[in-house]
Amino acid sequence: MNKQEFIASLRARLAGLPEGEIDARAEFYGEMIDDRIEEGASEEEAVLAVGSLDDVVREILSQIPLGSLVRDKIKPKRAFRGWEILLLVLGAPLWISLLAGGFAVVLGIFACALSILISLWATGAALAASGVGGALAGIVLFLFSNKITGVGLFGAALVCAGLSIFMFYASKAATKGTFLLAKKCILGVKCWILKGGRDDA
Repeated sequence: MNKQEFIASLRARLAGLPEGEIDARAEFYGEMIDDRIEEGASEEEAVLAVGSLDDVVREILSQIPLGSLVRDKIKPKRAFRGWEILLLVLGAPLWISLLAGGFAVVLGIFACALSILISLWATGAALAASGVGGALAGIVLFLFSNKITGVGLFGAALVCAGLSIFMFYASKAATKGTFLLAKKCILGVKCWILKGGRDDA
């Protein structure tokens, strides 16, 4: 693929974004290809070095705020006619309810994911605190009171400390996975909005 084909394909894939945004992105990647050609690469090598078209489109979409994309997509291309305004007003109870319901579902999913992550981290912290407290109490019992209870308590504290280490890595992995999933979902929504309901990107 040469530079002209790449830029044309990029423009086609970004159709739906504001014209100024498409022009800026096309110019940026055009200059990137030109820089590589000046460094001695062939045109095809320069295009390959930029990356696949899918990766470039995903990178561009990840940089555009979702709110901005939605705002540009729902902005009317022309003034509303009288009968369209009347339909919007009469249908307001329905579309406002659907919009509020959709927002509540998204907010609920976000709150559930956040509460699960908080619970995981809190469990890990509680296990770590139990490990430290149990070890200290076990040592005190062993030295000044019941040796068998002290040894048992110290052993339980070591188990809690080990579980807290496991919970730390599990919580870290869950947090990273949740944020990656959220990022992919947002990117998917952006692709869907850009393509008018088709996730081609």
